[in-house]
Amino acid sequence: IATMKYILVTGGVISGIGKGIIASSVGTILKSCGLRVTAIKIDPYINIDAGTFSPYEHGEVFVLDDGGEVDLDLGNYERFLDIRLTKDNNLTTGKIYQSVINKERKGDYLGKTVQVVPHITDAIQEWVMRQARVPVDDDGVEPQICVIELGGTVGDIESMPFIEAFRQFQFKVKRENFCNIHVSLVPQPSATGEQKTKPTQNSVRELRGLGLSPDLIMCRCSTSLENSVKEKISMFCHVEPEQVICVADVSSIYRVPLLLENQGVVGYFCQRLDLPIETRPRKMLTKWKEMSDRSDRLLEQCSIALVGKYTKFTDSYASVIKALEHSALAICHKLDIKYIDSADLEPNTLKEEPVKYHEAWQKLCSADGILVPGGFGVRGTEGKIHAINWARKQKKPFLGVCLGMQLAVCEFARNVLEWEDANSTEFHPESKHPVVIDMPEHNPGQMGGTMRLGKRRTIFKTTNSILRRLYGDAEYVDERHRHRFEVNPELKDHFEGKGFHFVGQDVEGERMEVIELDDHPYFVGVQYHPEFTSRPIKPSPPYFGLLLASAGKLQSYLQKGRCLSPRDTYSDQSGSSTPDSEIVESISQERVTGKQHNFNDFFFLSMELKWSMFGYPTYLSGTISFLQRERNNEKGNPFLNGGSRHLTCLDGTDSLPRITPLR
Repeated sequence: IATMKYILVTGGVISGIGKGIIASSVGTILKSCGLRVTAIKIDPYINIDAGTFSPYEHGEVFVLDDGGEVDLDLGNYERFLDIRLTKDNNLTTGKIYQSVINKERKGDYLGKTVQVVPHITDAIQEWVMRQARVPVDDDGVEPQICVIELGGTVGDIESMPFIEAFRQFQFKVKRENFCNIHVSLVPQPSATGEQKTKPTQNSVRELRGLGLSPDLIMCRCSTSLENSVKEKISMFCHVEPEQVICVADVSSIYRVPLLLENQGVVGYFCQRLDLPIETRPRKMLTKWKEMSDRSDRLLEQCSIALVGKYTKFTDSYASVIKALEHSALAICHKLDIKYIDSADLEPNTLKEEPVKYHEAWQKLCSADGILVPGGFGVRGTEGKIHAINWARKQKKPFLGVCLGMQLAVCEFARNVLEWEDANSTEFHPESKHPVVIDMPEHNPGQMGGTMRLGKRRTIFKTTNSILRRLYGDAEYVDERHRHRFEVNPELKDHFEGKGFHFVGQDVEGERMEVIELDDHPYFVGVQYHPEFTSRPIKPSPPYFGLLLASAGKLQSYLQKGRCLSPRDTYSDQSGSSTPDSEIVESISQERVTGKQHNFNDFFFLSMELKWSMFGYPTYLSGTISFLQRERNNEKGNPFLNGGSRHLTCLDGTDSLPRITPLR
């Protein structure tokens, strides 16, 4: 493609409607067509970046390779598109005004009156055009498509300069290079059960009044849009019915790209933006379909206790939750996250609210694994230390991230080294045993952007580390950091002598990056944030290890040379967006030997081949009639619980027949 193509995603009616997931999904289906895609998130607030936000305000702060502290939507872009963004991919009102004011101070405007139009709007357009061409893939090639998400809702005062900038921008880059997607809400009041189009009509009318006319209207709704509703939106919003896309609630966000692709979004982009691609994407979406199918049919469950201080708002731990989901999906387990406010585990809660205290401890004790994520401030830290103590003594799989690792050091110092006042100087500056100290060179007095941020290298100091083996026996890893405090390196030897090892350190050997505990199935802490680089098909090793250990599979995984069983791996086939036939074809190439076969070995196979509950597979040839179900010599449904279940051959031969798909 000779020129850059821009797709602007705006939102109406309410905020938090799902613009980020839709923008990511649009990028995903275009990337699956072989195009190179980048993404920009525009936040109309005046903050320079998201670094000083409370997690309750905007959710988690996502950290990029270059140390940029950005909106969590950039995490969605990276996970969906498998790209590496920079801090300039997050544009805020504060950044724009700061750059314009700096230019004015230098005299770049030659004494002219600096105004919103044209100076602010021009600065927005220049920023977008410049950033759209920055490579985001490992090959360093310039992108072809730029998906731009404008935060907030149409009509907000703070977003007006951006709307005006893109009104001008559509003419600057020409119509065939610019497309607008408007995401709106179609509510369905329970009193009538009727889908209402008026909010969408008003939102589109306001957007058109500001000079932008949507090319696609993506309607968020709880159930599929009725045809009459589509036609009504089409009539009142000046678009064809094919340009009204239904984005109903789905079981998994991995289904959203498939949902859009099935409604002809790719074909529309081909025609509207003159994209020279096939009308049907056939590469990446294969694995997306496998992921979404797998997430819907999981039966085994694994519970993780997430012990934090922002648990009332799950977006505060968005990347942590995604990393857990990726890992659970990889081992074919349904994830059950038990959110525990760490303050509820403290003795004070027992006195004031005993019910809440006992409920919190019941959740913790019943979980298969324990995760203590990062955070700031003293509130709830003692509760986290109690949770870590319980995980260590009960040999429950444990992962501590950033603050979670630092508190694991504090807990060990107090209860094993018997330093009763051991603490972090963040919480107790006068402690006689400051096992966690601040880094003065990263804290010059200002709060914003002064931490140890971005991608840093961690060197493994031993060869028998569990985490090193989970990373593929790598000598070092590059992970993203966000912290002001570090483990006191002067006290390292006291811990090492008691079996508490610092197996990973920074390049200079001064900062402790990874901890592991002897004689424990999985007790790991990391100073960095591995969740920021987790991907749906490539889960983060520390989280993957936690899920493996919690499911009782870690040792067998390591003993088998870090190999999952066939039922847990994704297909490498990528030539079709319907992977079922490929899976069957690959199976049909093999003959399964042995007179009697344990049904558990075929359980995943049977799920992939869409066995009906009491009959035969829905699309296999008659050769399957040679199979007989047997459960303790008692015919019946092989899915019933209990007993040893087997598949045998009716004809008494040594092998099962070839399984071939119907044509």
